[in-house]
Amino acid sequence: MPETQIQTYRVALFGAQAPELEAEVARHPNLTLVDEDPDVVISYGGDGTLLAAELAWPGVPKAPILNSRRGKRCIRHPAAEVVDHLAEGTLVRNRYTKVECAIQRRGDAEPDCYVTALNEINVHKGRINSAVRFRLWLNDYPYEEGTEILGDGLILCTPFGSTAYFNKITRCAFTQGIGIAFKATSEQTNHVVVPDIVTVRVLITRGPAVLAFDSSTQFFDLQAGDQLITRKHARGATILTCGPVHRLAEPF
Repeated sequence: MPETQIQTYRVALFGAQAPELEAEVARHPNLTLVDEDPDVVISYGGDGTLLAAELAWPGVPKAPILNSRRGKRCIRHPAAEVVDHLAEGTLVRNRYTKVECAIQRRGDAEPDCYVTALNEINVHKGRINSAVRFRLWLNDYPYEEGTEILGDGLILCTPFGSTAYFNKITRCAFTQGIGIAFKATSEQTNHVVVPDIVTVRVLITRGPAVLAFDSSTQFFDLQAGDQLITRKHARGATILTCGPVHRLAEPF
C-alpha cells in the first residue's frame, strides 16, 4: 500500500513567550517556522493573544495554546501535545463568524475606514463624566421607534464574543446572529440579538465617544454625526482545537 502523504505546514508563532515553542515545532520535519504567509498560527498566551493573532493574520487558522492564568478560548493541553497534533493533522477546525464595522464620518458619502472583529465592536463614552447619545437602525428600521439612547455606550458582538464582555453586561450568551448590548443607559433598554443577515447602523447624536475592537491598540474618536455600519464579515475565523467544541462557552 502507498504511504500516506504527510501534509507540510508553514507555522508562525505569536505571543510574548511564543519563541519558547520553537524547539517543539523543530521536532517535526513537516513543520516549518516562518514570519510571513503562514498556513497556521500558533498563538501562545491567553484570549487576548488569540484575538491579536487574528488581527495580525486574519483568516489564517489559529492554534491557541494556553500560557496564561486566563484563557477560555485557548487549548489547555500541554504545548508539546498540541504541536504533535498539528504535525499529525489531527486538530479539529472550528469556524466562527466575524463582524465588519464601517466608520462613516459626518458629512461624508463613504466610510472613512473599516475594522473587523472576532469578538466585538465596543463603543464607549469619550469623557468619563459625559454620556454618549446615539440612535440605532436594524436594516434601516429604527430601533425603539428611533428613540435616542443615552448611556455609556454599546457592544456589537459575535457569538464567539458573546461569552466575554457581552455576557458580563447581559448575563447571557448566544450561538447565532449579532448581539447588541447597551451599557448603563438612562432608561431600561434590553439587549437584542439579530440574525447575521441584518445590518446594524448606529448614529452618534452627541459625543464624544470612542470605538475599540477586540484587543487592538487602535482606537477611533467619534463625534456627533458619525455613523457606524456593522454587518457580518465576508470571511470568518478558523480556530483549531484538540477535540470538537460542543458549546461556545466550552473551554477548548
